[in-house]
Amino acid sequence: MTDPSTPQPGRFLTLTDVAEVLALTAAEVVALVRSGELPAIRLGTIGQWRVEHAVLESFIADKYDEARRMALWNEAQSASVTELFGERRSRR
Repeated sequence: MTDPSTPQPGRFLTLTDVAEVLALTAAEVVALVRSGELPAIRLGTIGQWRVEHAVLESFIADKYDEARRMALWNEAQSASVTELFGERRSRR
């Protein structure tokens, strides 16, 4: 259960906040936004980038899924045919 005295994050995060959460530099986060990999919007008269908290959580979940799929792929690449499909007897 959440402590009501703890301030909750707002709906939108600055790129600096995102960089802190992801343990990246601000420049790396800007590159993710500009490439379209991390969806963000521009707000205000200056047009500062903001990332919705839910979008960041989805981005992180997608990265976990991508890492899991890559691990399975790499495991399959190093596995032998019998490891992948089991031993099959010829039906002659």
